[in-house]
Amino acid sequence: MPKLPAADTAAFAPDYWDEACRHLSRRDRVLKKLIPRFGDARLQSRGDAFTTLARSVVGQQISVKAAQSVWNRFAAAVGGEPSRLLPENVRALDVPALREAGLSARKSEYLLDLARHFDEGNVHVAQWTAMDDETIIDELVAIRGIGRWTAEMFLIFHLMRPNVMPLDDLGLLKGISVNYFSGEPVSRAEAREVGEAWAPFRSVATWYIWRSLDPLPVDY
Repeated sequence: MPKLPAADTAAFAPDYWDEACRHLSRRDRVLKKLIPRFGDARLQSRGDAFTTLARSVVGQQISVKAAQSVWNRFAAAVGGEPSRLLPENVRALDVPALREAGLSARKSEYLLDLARHFDEGNVHVAQWTAMDDETIIDELVAIRGIGRWTAEMFLIFHLMRPNVMPLDDLGLLKGISVNYFSGEPVSRAEAREVGEAWAPFRSVATWYIWRSLDPLPVDY
C-alpha cells in the first residue's frame, strides 16, 4: 500500500468515480458496505509525470517522514519548484551531489537514468493518454529503479487509469484477505478472482480496499 508524502500542487479527482462506486456497489457485497464509510473522499492526482516518478524512487523502502526530508533536500539541490522538477536540471547533477542530498548511490543512479529517459524523449508522455496500460508499463519498467508495482501506482495515481489491479501490492492482498477471506492468507490467483467482479473499475476498488486498512487517504 503506497504511503508517500503528498505533492505540493492542487489535486483533481477522476470523472468516473461516482459511476465506478455505483457499479462496484452493485457487483460486490463488501464494497457495497465499504464505500459509504469514506463519504466524498476520492482518488486524487498531483504533480507532473517526471516529478511523480522521481518521488516514487526517492520514497522506496523508507518512511513517509524520511522520504519527505530527502525529497526536500533533493529538490533544493535540483532547484525550481519541489512540485515540478525539470529532468535537465536533475541531469546537471552527479551522483556525489545527489548523495549529499541524502540519497543512496543506487537511488542517485536511478534518478539520473529517469531524468535521461525524459530529457532524451525515450518516454512518450504526450502519447500516454492514447496508449494502453501494458504498453505504458513496458515503457516505464525499462527505466532503472522502476518495476511493475511502481508503474502500476503511476497508472493509478498519476494517469488515473480506472482498471488497474496491482497484484504485487501487499496492502491490496492483505485487504482482500481481511475483507473476503476472514484474515486467511490470499494468493495472487485468489485476489485476481475477487477482482474479476470489479472490472472495469479495479483501481477504484483497490483504493477502497487500501482505505479499509488505513482510514487516511492513500496518496502518491
